[in-house]
Formats: sequence, C-alpha cells, structure tokens
Amino acid sequence: MSDTAGGRERALDPNGPSGEFAAWCEAEFERRRNTGDTFDEAHYRQAMELVLDKLQRLEEEGRA
Repeated sequence: MSDTAGGRERALDPNGPSGEFAAWCEAEFERRRNTGDTFDEAHYRQAMELVLDKLQRLEEEGRA
C-alpha cells in the first residue's frame, strides 16, 4: 500500500508496525464516521500521517 495523496510516497509493509497501525487507523476512522458523532476528519488524518511517517522512519532505521 502506498499513499501519495496523503503525502506518503513509501510503500507500507502490511505486516510491519506502520502497516498494522495504518489498518487500525482506517478501521477506527470508519467506526468514528459511522457513529453519527462529529469528529474532525482532517485532524485525524493529519495526526495519522505524522505517526505513520515516524513509524516508517523507525522501520527504515531498524528500530521499530
């Protein structure tokens, strides 16, 4: 999975920490959208991207 629209250009390893976190975030995002409660989707995505970028850097360094 790679995401250039969200700013990430590196492919995520679906079995690595960043891939697992991305899958969890997507499921949580859909869950929140379906609750009917309001939440800031843009801030959620922005926070998710910040964490994913950090996780990917750690994975590349062999530290995640």
